[in-house]
Amino acid sequence: MKHPWRYRLEYGVAASLLALLRALPLTAASGLAGWLTRVIGPRLGVTRRAGRNLRRAMPELTAHQADVILGDVWENLGRMTAEFAHLSEFRLVEQATAPGDIEVRGREHLAPFIRGNKPTLMFAAHIGSWELQPLTTKLLGLDAHVVYRRANNPYVDRLIDDMRGGGAAGTVAKGRSGAREIIALLKAGRSVGMLIDQKLNDGIPVPFFGRDAMTAPALAQLALRYDLPVIPVRCERLGGCRFRVSYYPPLAVPQTDDRKAAVLEMMTEVNRMLETWIRERPGQWLWLHRRWPD
Repeated sequence: MKHPWRYRLEYGVAASLLALLRALPLTAASGLAGWLTRVIGPRLGVTRRAGRNLRRAMPELTAHQADVILGDVWENLGRMTAEFAHLSEFRLVEQATAPGDIEVRGREHLAPFIRGNKPTLMFAAHIGSWELQPLTTKLLGLDAHVVYRRANNPYVDRLIDDMRGGGAAGTVAKGRSGAREIIALLKAGRSVGMLIDQKLNDGIPVPFFGRDAMTAPALAQLALRYDLPVIPVRCERLGGCRFRVSYYPPLAVPQTDDRKAAVLEMMTEVNRMLETWIRERPGQWLWLHRRWPD
């Protein structure tokens, strides 16, 4: 550990915050956390980066529209943090009308992999309350492992992983050992889900909002290498603590013998879908990421 005392302090703060949020009712915790981050977040330096990302990606926005979206981004992030402490209270419904409801669309696209033995790859983004996506998949009957970026603080990482445990079959940390684990899981017939909207410095340049963004190619590489279907998954906040999780038909597999070209074609389609989702609900995407080169 590089900073053991700082790590312990950060862990204490994080554990206390999550315990406080868990002690409050879901609606109260989500509303309070969302209000706090909407007030405090826009004052933080990282908001300038988010503003640059937003203006470059959607130059048609007025200054007022951009400010409203950035406020929504912070509120969504605060609400998601609070809702993470209440994962066990969410339930699947036909139509989301009450706090804790998750409305599911396109479950027929997931059904063949619940009943069969063939695994699938799923991809999603930091949209809505993204921790609900693996939870929804598990409640539908498919235990999928989730790939995540390990927190710098090992104590906080363990805390998050413990809280995440009820929402997925397991987690796989990004990195070389994680890549080997993903391959082993797929060979064993287990499904894997990934968040693929963050910058990867040694990725491949793929168009995203009209500019090349360094994008992780692993999703397409695995799909092509092991002949696996790729299912897009989207989470939308419908208002308050009500959500919709949608499963889409598997992506078309590029018909070419050029593996490099096929990977680029698949990841271009992935980024195109993400861009469509983000444009529809820009206040629910995490614009805080350093997604494009400066």
